[in-house]
Amino acid sequence: MNWITNYVRPKINSMLGRREVPENLWIKDPESGEMVFHKDLEENQFVIPSSGYHMKISAQDRLKHFFDDGRYDTLPNPKVAADPLKFRDEKRYTDRIKDARAKTGMDDAIVNGVGLLEGVKVVATVQDFRFMGGSLGMAAGDAIITAFEKAVAERAPLVLFAASGGARMQEGILSLMQLARTTVAVDRLKESGLPYIVVLTNPTTGGVTASYAMLGDVHIAEPGALIGFAGPRVIEQTIREKLPEGFQRAEYLMEHGMVDMVVSRLEMRSTVARLVKLLMKVPATEIAPAKQEILPPPAPAETDKHA
Repeated sequence: MNWITNYVRPKINSMLGRREVPENLWIKDPESGEMVFHKDLEENQFVIPSSGYHMKISAQDRLKHFFDDGRYDTLPNPKVAADPLKFRDEKRYTDRIKDARAKTGMDDAIVNGVGLLEGVKVVATVQDFRFMGGSLGMAAGDAIITAFEKAVAERAPLVLFAASGGARMQEGILSLMQLARTTVAVDRLKESGLPYIVVLTNPTTGGVTASYAMLGDVHIAEPGALIGFAGPRVIEQTIREKLPEGFQRAEYLMEHGMVDMVVSRLEMRSTVARLVKLLMKVPATEIAPAKQEILPPPAPAETDKHA
């Protein structure tokens, strides 16, 4: 007989019960180990305030912080075959898709938004790493092409936030075909004279790096982002040499000319806005010149009487 359940009143018994604590109340900084309150981290765009480490961020949160007042219209993603190859490994591909959709609330790894960026209409494409590692399949490829077509139709620049582990193996050659299809979409945008800005986030690897993620007019990387085709471990095993410190990280790539700049997520919106206005030749806002102190003219130098 349990004396607690039988003799202790429910009110007291409830106090002895286990309290449910949300799992995401505190988040650990991967670099310093510091515990950060989730609400503070969310308000700081998921950038650790003390170390500046950039956590992964959802596509919806990224778009909310990117567009003016957080307002944008979402483009519907095209419908494609759910499991064209009837693929199965440890579990069926259709089950993996269902799990990813239930976890993220997304149809696939791509979210397209159209809105204003400091008053300029912009089309933004975001890959969400939470959805099967942001892998590129037929659905994601069609969604990216839809964004490029929308940009051409609206005469708007396109900003793409890349985050992916590469092609989606469950779709085989059909996934690899998206590399060529998205490259054609990039060419059509450039033929229309419209800017294409790529923001490389952690990680951007595989076939995505080998296609549209490296074809922008300007390449921006978030601090510490892993960017490359094959991973460092694979490269070391292939060449049998130790790679340099920070190899394939954003800062290393900028030093070697692979990206144009490394920009914090907190400054990304203003940086991209300046680039968009520059590339779209939007007239800069007239700024009143700063007042300058008028100094009296210098006194004439005395001549040497004994010269």
